[in-house]
This record gives sequence, structure tokens and C-alpha cells, in this order.
Amino acid sequence: MLYSYQLLLGVLISSTRSQSFDLPLSDASALPSTSGEFVPRPTNAFTSLTSQIDVSTNQHFQKSKTALPGFLGRQDKFVIAGPATPTTPGAARAATHASSKPPNKRACNGHAEFCTRKYMNVTEVGAHNAAFVRQNNVAANQVIPILGQLNDGIRMIQGETLPLNGTMYSCHTNCDLFNAGTLKDELTTIRQWVVEHPYDVLTLLFVNRAFVDVEEYVRPILDSGLGPFLYRPPQVPMHRDDWPTYGQMIVSGKRVVVFLDYKADQTKVPFILDQFQHMWETPFSPTDIKFPCDQHRPPGLNSIQQNLVPYMANHNLNVKLSLGSAFIDIPNFAELSQVNSVNGLKGHSSAGSLGQTGEECTRRWGRPPAWLLVDYYNYGDKNGSVFEVAAQLNGVKYTKKCCGEDVSASSIASAGALRPSAMSVLSLVLAVGFVVLSLP
Repeated sequence: MLYSYQLLLGVLISSTRSQSFDLPLSDASALPSTSGEFVPRPTNAFTSLTSQIDVSTNQHFQKSKTALPGFLGRQDKFVIAGPATPTTPGAARAATHASSKPPNKRACNGHAEFCTRKYMNVTEVGAHNAAFVRQNNVAANQVIPILGQLNDGIRMIQGETLPLNGTMYSCHTNCDLFNAGTLKDELTTIRQWVVEHPYDVLTLLFVNRAFVDVEEYVRPILDSGLGPFLYRPPQVPMHRDDWPTYGQMIVSGKRVVVFLDYKADQTKVPFILDQFQHMWETPFSPTDIKFPCDQHRPPGLNSIQQNLVPYMANHNLNVKLSLGSAFIDIPNFAELSQVNSVNGLKGHSSAGSLGQTGEECTRRWGRPPAWLLVDYYNYGDKNGSVFEVAAQLNGVKYTKKCCGEDVSASSIASAGALRPSAMSVLSLVLAVGFVVLSLP
């Protein structure tokens, strides 16, 4: 009863955005030593801009950066790939779209061109609520499990998490509605994939649904075996041009970047980064098929702050399911093929397509999004359509086969895989009703 009350209170706090985003800047000497660990420290082309930031309206972006100890400034020669990436904002965007041929064949995240591009200067596809895979469940967001997602090309694993009886779980809204198992088990699967793919950089983004302390995430992360691969930044915050290249991260071995949306504290846990110190995002849980590319979270950024960090485009269309006095967002199954298409279905306009969102966001902000966060990534107007959009934004060709033989949402829906069953809706009603009735 108490847990259910705390959960709904957490959702209420999230919806009003009253949770503090402040990053404590305590004595860095209290951090655990990582002496001798090689993490490249790139130069910062945006240093001159940091003193101009107005922090009166937003506490994410500090006037000065906090250096974290124990990092070497050594730059090893990296021989895996291609042309150097310029460091000015305009040139960085041009480099993202550049099609110059790299000097060798070794690929980073599938493309040799990416090896000399900085992390955050490549558009990657992310799986929204990646762990929530269950046939005929109205609350599911994907149909292919995480290992398959990674093999297909997903490079951000995102999802809601909740503590239950002292253990962190991947749970959708609450653990009675959809419990995908422990976070440790999920990360153990991811660690297996990371070991087997030494030339890939991966991003993890956890939604801290219950606003628990960041240290609650340490044990499942380390127990999964991901520790040796975790990227620890040399300073807080990291702006767009502060990041190492994909190649540097691969050579160093520190090629898994972990973000937490709320309650991150890098003075306590330096390998779990504060999401909203390092990126902003378009409207969360969108229900408008036009997908406006407005800056949504964190609120109140000025134009300089928006340019300092990359952004994520939330491109997962939702509908609100009414359950008496309660509402829950679920995927809009009817529009999946259009939403995940490159330029719209045949005979339709491009409105609402992922390709249109990528183009419009790029025109508006002068650079493509760093992440495209999607539901049911394997559906669209063609095989691998979401990855083709990312490739176009990156100025490379998408040639990989993925996601099965027939991936249109209409074909799969006709077979029943996307049609929520009556039992699934009943389970949803009972789960949400339990939470509401548990209030004192």
C-alpha cells in the first residue's frame, strides 16, 4: 500500500517537473581514485561559451566545469579510421553529413566513417522501453528482445526502472502492470553482447521512475560485469565537443555510456551521468503525430545552452488509455508503419514519418539529433527503415539486412502480433486499478 502510494506520488512529481536537477559540486577529492586508467581527454572548442551561460533559469549548466581526478590526458594514436572531425559547431554538422571515404575498412558502430567522429556527433537509433517485449501485451514497446535489438543496430537501450523488495527491476509504470525482470539480468545480456562486439559504442539510459538514490543502480550495473567497459568522463558536464571519438572510446575499452534521468550524482557515482546535464530532448511520450521538434526537457534552456549539448528526438507515438480516473500512455499501433517510415507510406504524405522528423529537427537546430528514440523499431515502410533514416542523417548508406522478412506493421497486425488481447487490456485495468485502490 505504501509502495503504491509512493509510486503514484512519483508519477505526479514527474508530471509537474518539480524534481530538482541540481548536480552537487562537492569536493572532487572524495571520488574514488582511477589512477592509471586511460580515458582520452579531447580539447574543448566551446570553452569560450561557458562563461556566457545564464544559469539563473536552469541549474543543469554550470558556469564552470568540475574536473574529475585520475584521468590521463594522453592521446594514443588511433589507426582504425578516417578523416578528422572539425570542432566548430558549423563544421561539426557538416562532418556529420560528410561522405568522404575513410582510409581503411575497420568499422566503428557499423561504419568506418564514425571512428573519427565524436560521441554525440553521430545519429543512433534507440529502443524506447527496450526490455518491454511481450506478444499481445498492450503495454509492450518492442517485439524483438534486447539481444536481437543490438544485433539489428540499436545503439541506445532505454527503459523504466523501479525498485522492488530491495532489487532494481525493469518495470513499465509499475511492476504489477509489466515486469520484464531484474535490471541485473538485462545488463548481463547486454554485457555479453558488448564483449562479443569490441568495435561498438553503446548508450544506456535508465528512467528512475521512483526517484531513488543513484547508488541503487551501482550493484546491478557492476554485478552484470559491465564495470570494465563503463565510460567515466574527465569533467562535469561534458559538452558536445568535449567527448572523445568513437575510435578513442574503442581503443580505451570504455565504450558503454550510462545516463540516469533523475537523481544522478557524479560525485558519488562518476560512471552514471546526469541525462539532463548532457542532453535535452523533444516532447516526451508524444501524442501529436506531427512530432514537433521543440526543446522540452529540461525546461528553460536558452539558445546557447541548447547548442552546448546534443539532443534526443522522442519519435514514439502514444495514445492515452483511460481507465476510470487513471490514464496510461500506450503505443499507437495503428500508425506504426507511417511513424517509423523513411518518407511516409506509399500514397501518403511524409507527415509523421521518422525521416521528416530528422529533416525538420536538423533544419531547426542546425544539426541532426544524436538519438532517434522509437517504439517497435522493426516496423516501418521497409526493412530497417529507422536505420535508413539514421544513415541518411549521418551521410552514410544503410545496406544491412535486419528485422525479419516482412516488417510492415499492417502485415504483423493482421497476424495478431500487434493486436492487444482482451486479457492484456483486462490485466492493464486490474494493475492500474490496484494502484489506485491501494491509496489510503
